[in-house]
Amino acid sequence: MSATYVHHRVDAAPRQWQAVADRLSGEGARRIAEAGGQFYGAWRSQIGRPRDEVQAISVWPQGTTAAAAERVLLADRADIRAVASEAMVPTLRPTDTASPTRQGNYAFRWFAVPERNWPEFLDLCAAAWPGFEGAYDSQVVGLWQATGDRTGNVPDEVTGAGLHGGVRSLLLTRRPNLAMWERSKLPEGATEAAVRDKLSRRYDLCDWTVVSTATLLTAIDRADTARWT
Repeated sequence: MSATYVHHRVDAAPRQWQAVADRLSGEGARRIAEAGGQFYGAWRSQIGRPRDEVQAISVWPQGTTAAAAERVLLADRADIRAVASEAMVPTLRPTDTASPTRQGNYAFRWFAVPERNWPEFLDLCAAAWPGFEGAYDSQVVGLWQATGDRTGNVPDEVTGAGLHGGVRSLLLTRRPNLAMWERSKLPEGATEAAVRDKLSRRYDLCDWTVVSTATLLTAIDRADTARWT
């Protein structure tokens, strides 16, 4: 699949995250569609990021730049204090552009992996994901490789851009809830232990990694109304 995905991190004014998110998934999604792209989803902070930050992903089948995608999504910047956007390409997943729709605990994990370790990193992902998904009612939404095309040129401690070399990537996984997050770290039995060994080896191959969790604002099954951060 040759589509370009763009990850957008939007810092809303205090208490304005919901209004900003509504504009992104409303007028922003409409503008993206008119420009030939697709609004993939929007997420609100759960653990590890500021309350008023919204993350969104747009998809561009014909390719785009991070700056161009950001301009389309954010034509109206009212109540927005800062934005950072970064272009990515899919690796093992996703294999299509179908948007995630189920509510849950979404983990945004960024990695920086030495280039020599990247092939083994991908092999471990492919080997571990089926067991991970089967054991924990969880889904791997995607693993995208950052292309280096981003808005701004300052180092970004959230994504590692400008701070870490090698291959940077974003892994997005969904679990039904935070209880399953904890459960997935504590394997039961040999099969689950084998999955955890693969994921632990993958973890050890990287130079740097960081994770935060979010819930899906564009879910179609239920809204998340908890106050997380």
